[in-house]
Amino acid sequence: MSNLYCQIRLSSNQIKGVLYKNLRSFITIECHRPTILNKKGVDILHNPWFNKGTSFSLTERDRLDLRGLLPPNVQTEQQQIERFKTDLEKIEMNYMDGPSDTVTLAKWRILNRLHDRNETMYYKILTKQIKEFAPIVYTPTVGLVCQKYSGLFRRPRGMYFSAADRGEMMAMVYNWPADQVDMIVVTDGSRIMGLGDLGVQGIGIAIGKLDLYVAAAGINPQRVLPIMIDVGTNNETLLTDPLYLGLQENRLEGDEYISIIDELMEALFNRWPHVIVQFEDFQHKWASMLLERYRNTYRMFNDDVQGTAGVAVAGLLGAVRAQEKMMIDFPKQNIVVAGAGSAGVGVLKAARRTMARILGNNKHAFQSARHQFWVVDVNGLITEDRESIDDDVKPFAKKVSDIRCWRLREGASLREVVQEVKPDVLLGLSAVGGLFSKEILEAFRGSTSTRPTIFALSNPTTNAECTPEEAFSIVGKNIIYASGSLFKDVDLGNGEIGYCNQGNNMYLFPGIGLGTLLSGSRIISDGMLQAAAECLAEYMSEDEVVKGIIFPPLSSIRDITKKVAVAVISEAIKEDLAEGYREMNSRDLKRLNKEEILLHVENNMWKPDYPTLIYKND
Repeated sequence: MSNLYCQIRLSSNQIKGVLYKNLRSFITIECHRPTILNKKGVDILHNPWFNKGTSFSLTERDRLDLRGLLPPNVQTEQQQIERFKTDLEKIEMNYMDGPSDTVTLAKWRILNRLHDRNETMYYKILTKQIKEFAPIVYTPTVGLVCQKYSGLFRRPRGMYFSAADRGEMMAMVYNWPADQVDMIVVTDGSRIMGLGDLGVQGIGIAIGKLDLYVAAAGINPQRVLPIMIDVGTNNETLLTDPLYLGLQENRLEGDEYISIIDELMEALFNRWPHVIVQFEDFQHKWASMLLERYRNTYRMFNDDVQGTAGVAVAGLLGAVRAQEKMMIDFPKQNIVVAGAGSAGVGVLKAARRTMARILGNNKHAFQSARHQFWVVDVNGLITEDRESIDDDVKPFAKKVSDIRCWRLREGASLREVVQEVKPDVLLGLSAVGGLFSKEILEAFRGSTSTRPTIFALSNPTTNAECTPEEAFSIVGKNIIYASGSLFKDVDLGNGEIGYCNQGNNMYLFPGIGLGTLLSGSRIISDGMLQAAAECLAEYMSEDEVVKGIIFPPLSSIRDITKKVAVAVISEAIKEDLAEGYREMNSRDLKRLNKEEILLHVENNMWKPDYPTLIYKND
């Protein structure tokens, strides 16, 4: 058993079941099997999936023809981690007085080089120190990486499909070496983190997201695939940049654009029928339309629309808890939303569904919920008097009869709306840094809530609608504050702390993906997304919420992801969408209680441990 270690765990209910049912379907087996390779020597050292660097044992070095190709000292994994930390410390010392962007970009380069040569160690470090390194591989550093990606590019990661590949995508997907892919993140680079159109350089966001799927959700890194769909760019700088790596032509529009996305989706699901595809950073005019086009046909979701919405709803429910009120009070909250793009619309729809569910989930409840939202875009308050309103926003446009008593009108400014409505929540998804000016925050001081809530959720930090220092100093120390990217907590004096919550999609999308994968659900339903949001809202203790802490620390992300995945699986079973995963078929999955579902989740999460490698000549 030296190369095959198995743990068999049985619950009491499962033990009863195996007395008269198929034993295998009730047993959760956790195995560390050896990995069989048909390569030796330098081919292994140059393969990041199998390379262990200086950690290869002497036995493995002999077995795999590695003796003499590595320094003689066999190091432990912890020694390798310490060497890596030393490299990072040198970077910090060398750039101590330099710009912060220079330091973070240098750290990203070191992490990227490790990723290129030793994936297991890369993910071990990322998993163990997720709080420290998530801001480097993801928000906010990934935005800087995408902006400079053409210059940073050294070796390909993921796949690139372009407008020049029309008619070839069905064949192209077979160029990817993995026969099994569980998770794909795809972007067209048109709206990267509020930074705008970055074209093919947007592949960086897909890579960063999948790193978090591996670290937080335990998706096997050999089963993830970042994809860039390059349909051109309207970024004038990139169109004339000789170093730019993408198509230097204007973006396709209309039916031409849709036909390319259609072809890609058909090709992906033809080769990998059970894959989950996450759409990322598509501009608003395409994000919602493509979501509606594919969501009932393919296992897919849009993180900007649905993930952001879920995190925001979880935060809004947490803010109600912080007021020491019951969830039944959520539909009474007045919410001003700054931003009517794909993220803003997603939050509006999700929050409205949550309110309606609390009110009874009937037609009257759904209509009643719309009255609690005040949507402001670049042209001011959106009402039914506006000449042209996006179809997704139209249900939230204020009726003229509803706003007369508020002394408001079509196009009223954000400050005027805040001043008149005195909302409980000021929610920013505008991608406009500093939008919540001193005047607007001063107006928000008039909020009738006992715990006024400010969500400045636009990424990266430069796009945040206001900083926590501005919010606490102007509105008051009793507020609830959350941002999309990480800010430091604020010292309020006298030993008091103004907590800066990070309302990041990272809390939800890994669990949504993992739960969907393990449930085998045919689609990702609104109910599954709702269950994920409510699970996150309930994660914090009452004591933490009363202090103003409504989101957990990133260091807890793997535990959060497990619980979110359980909620998603449970809802998929409830909605009769679950079809099972691998040896766990839908019938057996439905027999598990929540404790057993959690065990099922834990035992299907990949762990970054070096496998035993065995050579076998085919």
